[in-house]
Amino acid sequence: FQSVQSLSEEGNFVFLSNKIEPSSVLETAPLFDDLKKELTRKKFLGPSFTESYCWPPVARGCDVVAISYEGNDPFLYIPPVLTFLQSGSCYKGLPNRSGVCIYETLILCPGWKKAQLVFELLKTYERCSRQLHPMLIILGQNKEETRSVKIRGCEVIVSTPYSLLRLFEHHSLLFCRLCHLVLDEIEVLFSDATEQVFTILDCYKKAIITEEWEYSPHQIIAVGTCWNKHIAHLIKEFMNDPYIVITAMEEASIYGNVQQVLQPCTYNERTAVLLKTLDFIDNNLQKVLVFTNSVNEAEMVHEALKSNSIFSLKIHKESEFNFKYILEQWTKKYSSGTRVVLVLTDDCMQSLGITDATCVIHFGLPSPRIFGQRLHSMSDNFCNVIEDYSVDQEYTKARSVILITENSACHALGILRYLQHAEAEIPPELHDFTAKMLEAEEDKKFSRPLCAYLKIFGICKNRTVCPDRHQINLQIDMPQNIPDKVTQIPACVTILPLHIVNATNYFGRIVDKQKDQYTILAEEINDYFKKPSNKTSVKNVEKLAFYGLCEETLFHRVQVVEISPKEEEDLFFKVKIKYIDEGRTSQVQSYRLLHLPARFQCLPPQAVEFVVCRVKPIDNEIEWNPKVTHYIHHKIKGKLHEAKIVHTLGNTAWVDPMVRVTRLSDLKMSVNEYNVRSEILATGLGTDNPEHITQLQKLCGDVKVLDHAGNLKPLGKKEDTADPQNMSNPQNTSVQENSTGNHNSYKITLESHPCDGVAQTKEAEDSTLHQRKCSYPEIKWFQNEETVTVKVKIASVADCKSEFSKEKVVFSACSGDKIYLADMELYQYILPEKSTCVIKDKEAIIVLTKEKKGAWCKLLKKKNPHVSFDFEHWEDFEDKSPFPVGTKKLYCTTAVTEELVDSSEDSGTESDE
Repeated sequence: FQSVQSLSEEGNFVFLSNKIEPSSVLETAPLFDDLKKELTRKKFLGPSFTESYCWPPVARGCDVVAISYEGNDPFLYIPPVLTFLQSGSCYKGLPNRSGVCIYETLILCPGWKKAQLVFELLKTYERCSRQLHPMLIILGQNKEETRSVKIRGCEVIVSTPYSLLRLFEHHSLLFCRLCHLVLDEIEVLFSDATEQVFTILDCYKKAIITEEWEYSPHQIIAVGTCWNKHIAHLIKEFMNDPYIVITAMEEASIYGNVQQVLQPCTYNERTAVLLKTLDFIDNNLQKVLVFTNSVNEAEMVHEALKSNSIFSLKIHKESEFNFKYILEQWTKKYSSGTRVVLVLTDDCMQSLGITDATCVIHFGLPSPRIFGQRLHSMSDNFCNVIEDYSVDQEYTKARSVILITENSACHALGILRYLQHAEAEIPPELHDFTAKMLEAEEDKKFSRPLCAYLKIFGICKNRTVCPDRHQINLQIDMPQNIPDKVTQIPACVTILPLHIVNATNYFGRIVDKQKDQYTILAEEINDYFKKPSNKTSVKNVEKLAFYGLCEETLFHRVQVVEISPKEEEDLFFKVKIKYIDEGRTSQVQSYRLLHLPARFQCLPPQAVEFVVCRVKPIDNEIEWNPKVTHYIHHKIKGKLHEAKIVHTLGNTAWVDPMVRVTRLSDLKMSVNEYNVRSEILATGLGTDNPEHITQLQKLCGDVKVLDHAGNLKPLGKKEDTADPQNMSNPQNTSVQENSTGNHNSYKITLESHPCDGVAQTKEAEDSTLHQRKCSYPEIKWFQNEETVTVKVKIASVADCKSEFSKEKVVFSACSGDKIYLADMELYQYILPEKSTCVIKDKEAIIVLTKEKKGAWCKLLKKKNPHVSFDFEHWEDFEDKSPFPVGTKKLYCTTAVTEELVDSSEDSGTESDE
């Protein structure tokens, strides 16, 4: 067992378990000649530093584990594997049983998207080799499809763990001729499909232990970006003397069982903590490196060590000692128990080339990449976790001590993430620090779009590296392009999907069956542009401006979203446009844009984003398989569907269910032709996602807004705030502020205006400032035809007062040291003399008698974040079917102005399940 250091011009480091002579030039790489020519023809820039160490052992048929920053690149193994497969004579001894496929190589990828990429690369480079007939196998839960798969004649299979095991259920001889097993992105495979991967490894191991395999090749290749605790088990139980190549040094330290010690302290206490740390370091740890971030730090630490009688060396770019002298002192043999301490800066690491340190102290915190290079200084003392030591053992030959202070914010989060990955012990006081750091990172994304994965699946698996926002921003997430009558939810609407992003994410329009404003506008636009004199090309194209565009025989409203600075100088140039009434984007020549009269711009953009709820891809995938998207695209595009909106944020509406309804005119009835969610589940590539909306509701429970200084602050959350689900309708939220000085008081209300489609800014009422001194109680309401019942949630109510007028209710009460006030301007008139207020348990119940019988679309004229509809009483007004039958109208929180289609219990309505 050995550690080898290699320094290139870029300063790369490598940790090896066995000596490898790297192939750093393509001409001398261990690849067959035709493949080299093809790579040269495609201007291949490799081999990279990691490839130069991986290719030789892979091409010889050896077991290999490669951990690298580029560990997700299939070129780490594809060229040498193709080279080995050219020698067909190696496989003559393989068992040849009747009905068994002839494939020898299996490449397991973490998901369909990576598998597709690997398959395409194999198809590309097999042209210069003997025909291997690679096959991509991605299978869902449809057993008939799995039974019908034929793999005869294929030499390379690319699949995922879940798909392969589904295939194995119906093809029991699948592993009979398997020689090469490649595990791509090993850390993801072990994270998302641990059980499945080890099942496949067990099957492979059982298949190769028979006598007929004695002289046949068998090879396992595992590549990835991070070390995983399961890799040690993989090496011990399934590999034969593997070549371990690690070019990410922080990952090599995890493999080498370096003990990570995190020492929190204040910035001014660092020197004292350093001295204390040196006192308690084990006598076996005799060679200590103290890394500093500057020359001044190095000088200060060196003087502190000298004044405390600790033998110390120092080196930095400005020091008088040369590297040769420092290395002589470092390598000198000292008596037992003598400790050598070298204080240095990071820019001296490569020149010194030290690999035998027993302890590294990070006096100054570096970036994660430099952190790994510091750890490489102890690589000679990394433990071999495969042979002598276990990762769980307390004893270690190497230790890393990190001094983290209040000034360490710059790189602290990256280091803390690494320590969590390394399963190091983190002091309890740093958990809050980590949480604050994560929150600060999220706040930096506050102006970014809401994460697409959060919207489509309710969760983002990679939120630490995801560039988009994972919290509510009221300034962005206010309702847009959604009619006022459906901003309160649930709301039953007719939708027309026009642009299909994936299986559950579409853009389209909400259609008003009685009088659709866009249909009228579209007819007017097309009539206008039919006259040649009205087709006026735009000379000066402006970003964000609206124009007309002709596609075949139809004219569309479009908005320019991007103009390339370089192209702007040309006479004819391309611009990126968005079809504001469909949601899709495209690139067109600028001369095709037509002047759009102002009267055609009055109607706001009609495109709304729709997300079908409670369904997600199988097998922990984070992207929909193109098969499902293609199927749904052809099934729903351009067809009217009935849908129930259950949640809205910004320009996005979540629907559950979404149903295609067909009217049978002869029978005077309608039937549900299909349910989109059920169709997705029926493909076998989708599965239930019951937490989808719940996750979104939790997200809406912690809303932040920007103050005048541009800083983020919570939206006045009460201490006794109820469950986050009470915020399930964030578009009902109003942000009221009253500033001083030259700023006017204002109120941001999340209402969609029928003309401009944006939030309106209004003067706050005179009572706003008074209300701010009191707490606004949580209010829920429901109704019947004659009355409205308002529940005011207050514990231990005292001094309760209610004042009723025709159009207003003022409720006040005390609870402990809190004063509650609700000044409610009602949506419609009531009869004050017939309205009452009673106290029950932990709530006040106000019953308002309507002046006119009928349904109210909302309780208040102006929206309020503390007021929401009581969905426990929703069943009083809704049919059991997702869509009401007959001509009955809903008494709901939404203005349903149209009669929904008839339905019948005997019409064969499709269930959602």
